[in-house]
Amino acid sequence: MINQLKAAIFDIDGTLTFTNQLIFDSFNYIAEKYLNKKFSDEKIIALFGPTEDVILKQMFPDKFDEVRKDYYEYYHKNHEIAQLYDGIKELLIEIKKAGMLLGIFTGKGRTSSLITLNFLGIRDLFDMIVTGDDVKNHKPSPEGIIKFIKTFNLKPKEVMMIGDAPSDIKAAREAGVHIASVVWDSYSADEVRKLNKETVFETVNELRKFIFGRGNGK
Repeated sequence: MINQLKAAIFDIDGTLTFTNQLIFDSFNYIAEKYLNKKFSDEKIIALFGPTEDVILKQMFPDKFDEVRKDYYEYYHKNHEIAQLYDGIKELLIEIKKAGMLLGIFTGKGRTSSLITLNFLGIRDLFDMIVTGDDVKNHKPSPEGIIKFIKTFNLKPKEVMMIGDAPSDIKAAREAGVHIASVVWDSYSADEVRKLNKETVFETVNELRKFIFGRGNGK
């Protein structure tokens, strides 16, 4: 695979970083402070798609600026509970050393994306970062993938999208790029396996072997 690929595009939450719990906690911090209630993980997951700013503006149209400030302050101050998955940074460095481009395509907004990438010390490894704030249509639209392809004048067959959600699979297929689905922390692993039966990976090492042409999906 490495001879064919020229770029790898990664999702952030559940793919590069253990941030799902931090996101749940951040939303519940806001919910408890302003609504005196707490949401289940499933309720919060159901909100995913638009960026945090869009979700917060819909939930708190009259207090958006105040709520937004509190949300990101909590997200930043409590980021120690979010870590990179074992072997991810080493894999990113190996991909770069192989001469490939690295990209991000995430539904997160730019503010939270950069907080996470900076905190975990991997921002500078990426050649392009496309967040939910940088596209008109969020995943499963392939807009972010297409933006990356056009920026670097690539062919779809030279690009792989790596993510943990059904929306990553759908976006990759519509863009015509390769897809690698990772389920080491996916909140929708069963649906991912139904949509992608060929290239699903349980560990970072399995993904590494696949990218470098020494293994197959489970």
